[in-house]
Amino acid sequence: MTGCKEPVPVSSPPGYDLSAPTKFVMGEALHEISGIVFLKGNSDTVYAIEDEAGKLFHFHLGDHSLPYWKFGKHGDYEDVAVLDDREFVVLRSDGSLFVIAKDQVDKGEAATKVYEHILPTGEYEGLFADEGGKLIALCKNCPDDDQRDEVSAYVLQYNGKHELAITDHFLVEVKASKLRSEEHKKVKFHPSAVARHPLTKEWYILSSVNKALLVLDGKWKLKKTYQLDPVLFKQPEGLAFDGKGNMYISNEGHGGNANVLLFNYKP
Repeated sequence: MTGCKEPVPVSSPPGYDLSAPTKFVMGEALHEISGIVFLKGNSDTVYAIEDEAGKLFHFHLGDHSLPYWKFGKHGDYEDVAVLDDREFVVLRSDGSLFVIAKDQVDKGEAATKVYEHILPTGEYEGLFADEGGKLIALCKNCPDDDQRDEVSAYVLQYNGKHELAITDHFLVEVKASKLRSEEHKKVKFHPSAVARHPLTKEWYILSSVNKALLVLDGKWKLKKTYQLDPVLFKQPEGLAFDGKGNMYISNEGHGGNANVLLFNYKP
């Protein structure tokens, strides 16, 4: 008599269990949820975008209401970050940035400053606002990158004229041998989201096409790759941490409802 196979343990980053999230199902307005972020690490309110309408949503996980502020026209919006706790910055896939001042949205307004194609030619999906007023954008598909081994990262900061400008460029190296791809014969590294752990200061990168979560040290050196269950992670596109280190991954509604998965941090 053949017995049932034992379940294969899921490999997870220290402090997390990638097999046991709390799931929050999103309404139809966020069917294509593509980026999430918190303000000051406060998990009471999620700020989210989706990749078709120029709307910045703000809501409590578990609520059915999805209020939003309108900031732009129809477009391919991929990520959102909070810069210096004062501005929301939305990344469009063509390397354009949309800056929305927090005090404006608090008043019910959403006046926006747009930086058209401020990043070099390519396709972008990951944006993170780091300490010291730095924005870090990861390129998903740039013509000058060797995506089998590396992708470009760009640092942007305000200059003396209070205008965003690129101040640095570096490469994030991830060998193709560390990844797999269900959609392409040739494995390439295509980042879809990036965030920094608030306690360990490690970098976490999602790669939806590779169904992978990558953990890198503070100097962007790869520590380990964790494969994601495609049943649980239908299309992981958004990544954020709250101030306690709890991790949130949003999935677009790929053949079903979009969701946000909460992974509690237990160091």
